[in-house]
Amino acid sequence: MITVDCRDVESILHELAIYVSDQVAAMPAMKLHQFVLAPIMDDEPVDQNEVITSIKEFLESIGESRNFGVIANGDIVTIKSLFGKKIERLAKSAGEMFSCAHCGHVTRYEVEHNNHVKIHYL
Repeated sequence: MITVDCRDVESILHELAIYVSDQVAAMPAMKLHQFVLAPIMDDEPVDQNEVITSIKEFLESIGESRNFGVIANGDIVTIKSLFGKKIERLAKSAGEMFSCAHCGHVTRYEVEHNNHVKIHYL
């Protein structure tokens, strides 16, 4: 399992977890300031280099690759601000989409989203 510390990019934590887990074929588990990637099959470990590459690709896609570094220390990957800047995003408005952190399912309706997330825990 690999832990990704997102304290400096906490406002994009969920989007980042979905993107990285899709890219490396792992299951994300959300925590307060981080997410953990577990392998889908126990005999196939999550490749830390792929995780780092995916994080860098995501940061590049939102135009923030020059402001953040990705550092690996053991099984912990930390996204650190190089200049003290943090990514700030506005809170969701009622008209935005809801995305499942487990599989990426997207819907406009919060009730449908909540019911969908429950399926993952059956």
